[in-house]
Amino acid sequence: MDEKHSDYSLKAPGSSGAPRHLPGRGSFPRVDDHLVQPEVTRDEIIEGRRVVAFPAESPHATQHGDLHYVLRAHVASGYLGAVDLLTRQGKKSDFASDACVYREGVDQSTGARYLEEIAFEVVSEQSDREVTEKAAAMHRRGVRRIFAAFVKGPRLCEWSPESQSWRSLAAGSRIEDRCLAVALPVAALLDAALADNAVAEALIAKGNPMILNLEAAAKATGWAEGNAAGQVEGKAEGRARIAKSILKILEARGVAVDAAQREEILRCSDFDRLDQWLLEAALASSADELTSES
Repeated sequence: MDEKHSDYSLKAPGSSGAPRHLPGRGSFPRVDDHLVQPEVTRDEIIEGRRVVAFPAESPHATQHGDLHYVLRAHVASGYLGAVDLLTRQGKKSDFASDACVYREGVDQSTGARYLEEIAFEVVSEQSDREVTEKAAAMHRRGVRRIFAAFVKGPRLCEWSPESQSWRSLAAGSRIEDRCLAVALPVAALLDAALADNAVAEALIAKGNPMILNLEAAAKATGWAEGNAAGQVEGKAEGRARIAKSILKILEARGVAVDAAQREEILRCSDFDRLDQWLLEAALASSADELTSES
């Protein structure tokens, strides 16, 4: 496998919404015109060659689960996330990617579901030849972007149709695409410890009702405690309670706060500023985003 490092943009072709040309679309079978029997056999067909999709062991199975967990939270409105979705990728290919995102509804040009737009493979023991052949077949079919999470490393790569090879993505980068409501952190697909944070940030960005209710409740509780404490113990104690709530939210989200920032938050006497910080604490990726605006 020819693998290359790259610092190219992680934005997708057509991410603005313009449709991407699907090579030879009219010559392809429908996505649901299968060569194998879905949900009955583990067989897949790759370029006319029969392969068996064996059950996975850890760490492959674990990373497969984490991948869909993070990906599902990032799926944009109007799209669906799926795992092991069997797709007729060509005349001689009928196989499933480990995870994918595709448009909701029925493709009026075919009468079937839409083809997946982005697809992910988790690679552990399968051969380089196999994952490369699958990527090439998916690209020919019209899948816009294909990614591979290599368990050994670990590393995340994107298929380059131009070089016909895998290009490694920087762990600190994010994947932007019209299928995604918010940019997907590459690191969250490689490190299970970061998965929860990425999911929480995506749900907040998507305006998840439960998250919004919790934010409102936290604000109301903070102000109620602050006001009550202000009446009984004085305004200083009320402000301190709100400041501690801010620090607890940052701590729960894994956001680091140094000693100087902690002191600035605890010593703040401006209720309006504390109120703003309380709201921003649920979204900020670093404590600098709060204190730098003070």
